[in-house]
Amino acid sequence: MRQALIVHGGWKGHEPVQVKDIFKRILEEEGFEVEVSDTLDAYLDQEKLLGLDLIVPIWTMGKITKEQCNPILKAVASGVGIVGNHGGMCDSFRDSVQWQFMTGGNWVAHPGNDGTEYVVNIKKGSNPIVEGIEDFRVKSEQYYLHVDPVVEVLATTRFPTADGPHATNGIVDMPVIWTKRWGKGRVFYTSLGHHADIMEMPQCITLMRRGFLWAAEGKKIAMQEQAESDKSLPNMW
Repeated sequence: MRQALIVHGGWKGHEPVQVKDIFKRILEEEGFEVEVSDTLDAYLDQEKLLGLDLIVPIWTMGKITKEQCNPILKAVASGVGIVGNHGGMCDSFRDSVQWQFMTGGNWVAHPGNDGTEYVVNIKKGSNPIVEGIEDFRVKSEQYYLHVDPVVEVLATTRFPTADGPHATNGIVDMPVIWTKRWGKGRVFYTSLGHHADIMEMPQCITLMRRGFLWAAEGKKIAMQEQAESDKSLPNMW
């Protein structure tokens, strides 16, 4: 059975407990055995993390030590998938550039704050994760992020919607959903989900389900590649 670890906590305004319940339900529907933790010390056990298929962080505006972060970096590089949303992954640890490097971006603003109505524009044909999903409207926070140029963008939203000093730069399409690689590991992120009710939208449920499955598949592929590599080694005995 595939193994997933959900670690939730940090700023309670993002409803980490409620989001955890949604993600756990989806994962269990897909046959994962899910462990849930409310402490970042869950990341300390390197061997345990290496045995997982998927890590799901739901932690906003916290602080992570090198001892907690390094095992995650190594586990994902080995093939373990990592999936998250909104501030739970890309506003987790503002002082950890390595975390930001791995996840592909970091939050810097949400002009208009909660209640901003905007459109999520799906990049049709970009990835099977978004296949069959049409553009949809959201009334929530519209995340402005600093984004790694290597990410594969699956959906965007157009700024400016709310006015502010950023508006004088003109129109820009900001990534909302992306994938990237970290070593052999797969990373999936969506900026949607300021509150748990957004993640219950049918589009978001589908996106998270597919994102979980896609990211977890990386572990299987990494293990297959390692097995093939081991077969090709000369027999020394």
